[in-house]
Amino acid sequence: MEEMKPAPVKPAIDIGVVNQVDARVGTIESVCEVEGSTRLVRLEVDFGDHKRTILAGMKQEREDPTEIEGRQALFIVNLEPRKMMGITSQGMLFDVGYEDGLLPALLTPERPVPNGARAG
Repeated sequence: MEEMKPAPVKPAIDIGVVNQVDARVGTIESVCEVEGSTRLVRLEVDFGDHKRTILAGMKQEREDPTEIEGRQALFIVNLEPRKMMGITSQGMLFDVGYEDGLLPALLTPERPVPNGARAG
């Protein structure tokens, strides 16, 4: 494991702010390159009752980004849609490590859970 000094804890927030975030488990069905981007990949994610396209800046973080196909991960699903490289991203992959200069790792449930299950 890489050594790092943890960043200081951010200032306290009200629990109401946390309750506004809708984090859900989804299964990554496919990963494909985004033409013209050096960072982005396009994830097609199954959330049980619907599927979404989510762009993630992981192209340079993994030798083969398709290795995460079929894996469950945690996503933020109530962000405003954002258009990047001509594609609308409908959420955000929630991973750990990037902000600390580490190789990012997916946040995954310890055992399979139904797609769409909420965190919290």
